[in-house]
Amino acid sequence: MEYYYYYLPQPPYFLVGVGFFIALTSGFAFQKVLKIRAQEIVKNEDSINKQLSVITLQLPLFGLAMGMSIFLASGLEIFFIPAWFAYSLSLPLTVATIGLLWKQLERVMEILREGGSAALEEDSFSIF
Repeated sequence: MEYYYYYLPQPPYFLVGVGFFIALTSGFAFQKVLKIRAQEIVKNEDSINKQLSVITLQLPLFGLAMGMSIFLASGLEIFFIPAWFAYSLSLPLTVATIGLLWKQLERVMEILREGGSAALEEDSFSIF
């Protein structure tokens, strides 16, 4: 009598933690750099896109995106979703989320430049 075994791979619990750690530390770095850049953007008259396109701001954002993608894909793999499908689902979601975050960031910086911090109200935010 022959027995056939189906091998279930070990879920990537370690990658969930690593992705979360990368996203968390990059998020804190992005927050600190963004506070400094926001003060400079309000003071300067250069274009907002030019001032936001510095590597010191984009590198933590890239780390945040990478951590989010690893965390989401590894979380999906825990539920036995194949790795290729988990990453093909998490990458577009991450890119879309970071794109919307960047668009909203540009808009908030324009509002800050026009009216200062008093111009930021809860009801003034919309995605587009």
